[in-house]
Amino acid sequence: MRKRIYLDYSASTPVDPKVLRAMLPYFKKEFGNPSSRHGYGQRASAAIEHARTQVANFLGCAAQEIIFTGGATESNNLAIQGIVGQKRATKPHVITSAIEHESVLEVCRTLEKEGAAEVSYLTPDAEGIIEVKEVERAIRPNTTLVSIGYANSVIGTIQPIAEIGKLLSQYNIQNTTYKILFHTDAVQAALYLSCDVKKLGVDLLTLSAHKLYGPKGVGALFVKTGVALRPLLFGGGQENDQRAGTQNVPGIVGLGTAIQELQNPRMALTAIKIRQLRDRLTKTILKKISGAALSGSSQKRLPSNVHIRFEGCQARDIAFLFDQKGIAVSTGSACSERSQEPCHVLLAMGFSAGEALSGVRITLGRYTTAEEIDAVAEKLPAIITQLRKS
Repeated sequence: MRKRIYLDYSASTPVDPKVLRAMLPYFKKEFGNPSSRHGYGQRASAAIEHARTQVANFLGCAAQEIIFTGGATESNNLAIQGIVGQKRATKPHVITSAIEHESVLEVCRTLEKEGAAEVSYLTPDAEGIIEVKEVERAIRPNTTLVSIGYANSVIGTIQPIAEIGKLLSQYNIQNTTYKILFHTDAVQAALYLSCDVKKLGVDLLTLSAHKLYGPKGVGALFVKTGVALRPLLFGGGQENDQRAGTQNVPGIVGLGTAIQELQNPRMALTAIKIRQLRDRLTKTILKKISGAALSGSSQKRLPSNVHIRFEGCQARDIAFLFDQKGIAVSTGSACSERSQEPCHVLLAMGFSAGEALSGVRITLGRYTTAEEIDAVAEKLPAIITQLRKS
């Protein structure tokens, strides 16, 4: 049987064996409702609080500043809708970028349509980076929130979050009416970049377990002490009245364990290995295939991300033919993978619709091997030649 090659780690990661072992007792043995007062409930509640501490330690914040959610989409919605819903201005103004994940863009568009907020969508530079000066220019008297992703899910570019945080901090010192809050979606960044919320200068930060070798269906939102949110869900008062509903105990335990593993010193060595394999693949593709071009910054990007545009080809066709050969890659964010529309990130960077349809995302992970990278480099030229002739 042919060995399949998985190179779509930005879409999802396999659950780490240590994470799975930590989760298993909470499916059967320790199945209690964490809101119950008896021993089963108390043990489940203690497991949640331990995970909360694990996440807080990773972010450099207090445990009570962590809200567990059903994933990144919910966390992003809670951050944005929760701030806008506080109505700190007559008509709140939100600053975001045109290259954000759909869970940020769609909630902003909905708030606009409903007349609940004004939104500015910043365009990136040619490398997909949002410049700090563009954020500064976009600030208005009624600006209440800035939401910029830490690392882009499609092209892997890393945004100057700490610099934006400093800008907003300086602005807030002079603004006596109310402060502009700062949210970042760190879903793609957490594996490889420091997420110390104090150093980043953020008030809200989103995490997702299944991008960190944890389970699907669980995420977290850091909310700085003193930041008031309007909840999306109302009910039993779980998560400090911020997210009603019985908590997903196994999932939360899995998230905490996955986060704890990120702090293992060997993970830095793993990141170096991944970067080396990425560079090897990128150089080979650009050398072997004419009309191939890297999207985004060659330096300020995640060590796992390779995003290449192939002149005269459509990314969906490349991905399909790769899949036929047992290799999994993608055309962009998994949440928009089934869309036939040009990639919104590339369009925002100034590429034509044709170019925006030609980009393939190859993302590496902990289990990627040199043999797998070489297999991709070997098969890709023939695929591109086949498509260009058809």
